[in-house]
Amino acid sequence: MYENIKELQTWLNQQGDDLAYISDYHSIAYLTGFESDPIERILSLVVFPQTDPFIFAPALEVEAVKATGWPFDVYGYQDAQNPFELIGEHIKASSDHYHRWAVEKNVLTLKQAQALQTAIPEAIFADDVSQTIEQMRLIKTPAEIEKMHQAGADADRAFQYGFDALATHKTELAVMADLEYHLKTDGVAAMSFETLVQFGAHAANPHGSTGQTQLQPGDLALFDLGTVSDGYVSDSTRTVAFQSVSDHQRDIYQVVLEAQLTAQDAVKPGMTAGELDQIARDVITKAGYGEYFVHRLGHGIGSSVHESIQIAPNNDLVLRPGMAFSIEPGIYIPGDLGIRIEDSIVLTDEGADSFTHTTKELQIID
Repeated sequence: MYENIKELQTWLNQQGDDLAYISDYHSIAYLTGFESDPIERILSLVVFPQTDPFIFAPALEVEAVKATGWPFDVYGYQDAQNPFELIGEHIKASSDHYHRWAVEKNVLTLKQAQALQTAIPEAIFADDVSQTIEQMRLIKTPAEIEKMHQAGADADRAFQYGFDALATHKTELAVMADLEYHLKTDGVAAMSFETLVQFGAHAANPHGSTGQTQLQPGDLALFDLGTVSDGYVSDSTRTVAFQSVSDHQRDIYQVVLEAQLTAQDAVKPGMTAGELDQIARDVITKAGYGEYFVHRLGHGIGSSVHESIQIAPNNDLVLRPGMAFSIEPGIYIPGDLGIRIEDSIVLTDEGADSFTHTTKELQIID
């Protein structure tokens, strides 16, 4: 894992920077193996081009950092202390050179930047390290892929628990609770995002929430979920029918299924993200539902649910082996229905290697 830090140190040397100040907890998890959302507290990783890095964390997290096997220094602070003053002191104690900084400009707030410059007035935020870390995360290693396959296998179990929980008049929240209870009883510690369960017309909102909608016979039920395995995540969606399905529902489902399978079968190294999006979009548009496919085809995935890859119209990013992303077309007709089918895959020389294997053929749950 610490090869990633060595790669970052090489980049700092090339840029002529004195240090990198990393404050996105997802980036810290990727580089160190320690993951924790500090919420309002301060968590940072400071990397120098020549000397050892250190983690700066709330005092209540210090032992958790050490428990990961982190071999370098970790410094803590109490809530009553000024964390930025302490960070400044640790930086000055670690290196004689601390003027030129690389920071995550899309994460570091103006308030935090001003506090750091108060602690070290000589600090110049010269470079943006965000893209460098994104590029490092872009191609998954075999070890990362193995963890994502395990997360996908756990997601497959989650789908089955969700399908088994469906019952007339049961609410979305109750189904979600049953699903997560059984999964966590099985030993899956965490979901990668809040599980989404939507019934009937409620599923026409692709960024809706799990609520009090009750399941009725003839409804479609959409499950969007993911799990975490050793710091890596899954994200998949299945839509099933409850007790019966109308010709209208089946016809639209088949359009989404064709779009998903066509894109997943077509993806290969060398094509662009925009070309892949267009393949799925063309299927839905040709069927007359183009206006109801309202989002991109997919997004990057790895140690966080949404990483930098955007499978979106006109994106000229060239897809390469080792990239991991979702393929998730959908049709959402307000007041009627919402259908999405999603697999997250890693791209190989041969094409898509899916992390989840729950059938995508329309299931009717009795």
